[in-house]
Amino acid sequence: MSLEPVYKRVLLKASGEALMGSQGFGIDVTVADRIASDIAEARHMGVEVGVVVGGGNIFRGVAVASKGGDRVTGDHMGMLGTIINALALATSLRKLNIDTVVLSAISMPEICESFSQRATLYHLSLGRVVIFAGGTGNPFFTTDSAAALRAAEMGAEAIFKGTQVDGIYTADPKKYPDATRLDRLTHQEVLDRGLAVMDVAAVALARENSIPIIVFSIHEKGGFAEILTGGGLKTIVSDN
Repeated sequence: MSLEPVYKRVLLKASGEALMGSQGFGIDVTVADRIASDIAEARHMGVEVGVVVGGGNIFRGVAVASKGGDRVTGDHMGMLGTIINALALATSLRKLNIDTVVLSAISMPEICESFSQRATLYHLSLGRVVIFAGGTGNPFFTTDSAAALRAAEMGAEAIFKGTQVDGIYTADPKKYPDATRLDRLTHQEVLDRGLAVMDVAAVALARENSIPIIVFSIHEKGGFAEILTGGGLKTIVSDN
């Protein structure tokens, strides 16, 4: 394993569920602090980091639609959940003296800055961690799609998808103990096999922009930095 990072600029996608830890709802500050420490470790290695956090620990827009409500309103509510999570993670990073900025796809200047590619590249050039909030700013798009979009806009060399398990498996390993972890796949194989690592739009966008997707367990302390240097358990989705 190399001591130098394989990638110099990356996008980390973390689910909202990861932030709630063992709680049934909300944010476990201990977990947020631990994820922040992993990001800080990457920054100390010289890696430029953008982050997209989901909002499922607070609200899911599809829950409104499933009960006959308006999907657009539900998705807007979910976007607000991602902003809450982004602010929490930014707080954890700042406790570690990591310069951090939150850029929201939904304008709310009293709380955080508004997203633009120009602002993103400016903050990255100053060594700041950039947390992207509010999803894409549009209904009907998941935060996975937001992660792929922001990765393309910031010129990320890879998307790191932090999940509940250490890679992509042939089946859900929590339900099927004999499921096998896959070391490497192409974007097209993920789409053809219907592997639920990211939604179809996100995988297709990553493929079109030649961005690898690296799937790993977000619950392993130090795992992010280990994989950045070529080690650790993961699945790499790449056409190269």
